[in-house]
Amino acid sequence: MSLISASTPLLADVRQLIDSARQRVASTVNAELTQLYWQIGSRVNAELLKGQRAEYGKQVVTELAQQLTTEFGKGWSERQLRYCLRIAEVFPEAQILHTLCSQLSWSHLRLIIQIDEPLKRDFYIEICRVERWSVRQLQERINSLLFERTAISKKPEETIRQDLTQLRTQGQQGEATPIGLILCTGKSQEHVELLQLQQSNIRVADYLTLLPSREVLQTKLHQSIELARAKLNLNLNTAK
Repeated sequence: MSLISASTPLLADVRQLIDSARQRVASTVNAELTQLYWQIGSRVNAELLKGQRAEYGKQVVTELAQQLTTEFGKGWSERQLRYCLRIAEVFPEAQILHTLCSQLSWSHLRLIIQIDEPLKRDFYIEICRVERWSVRQLQERINSLLFERTAISKKPEETIRQDLTQLRTQGQQGEATPIGLILCTGKSQEHVELLQLQQSNIRVADYLTLLPSREVLQTKLHQSIELARAKLNLNLNTAK
């Protein structure tokens, strides 16, 4: 007869100790690797500044990647060195990165540093820390344009929802054409063409390659609502 069953408190305690130790080790290893990548990026950046030529920089990164791959394996590709350069560029102060390492993994940071806009990066850093997102969750939130949608409707969300509900109700009565805002991650014309808007009888009023401020978007949205409401009322009066 076994003295220790699956529900024995002793076994549960030992499991907890092992799991906690593993998590601490993983966190420590992650922090050390991230700091290493930052140090490499800072050192290479300093070397590239000396060259002051794009061709020189590309050659340095390529040759360094080849040397490191020969000595340490495929984990030191040219692409990996580009990540090292980028994290040193995005976080020039070591102390800031050190603080982030205790809360976000290298996989998290690798996604975040690919974001060009500083405010957008800060948004994902803070919310990822607070919500304790996994890497997969972070990627999904970025792909779903969470920042852009939040920037549009963070404060006036309830007001806009009420306006749209009212307009939608009127539209059902008078069959007015609805309005909307489409967000795309890319800037190319091909992205818009792939939406096949014409087939859905959708007309595009403006093409923007950068997201305007929340205030501008709020103003444009309310203007569009008022314009649509005025057209709807005109149609209803004409029908009478």
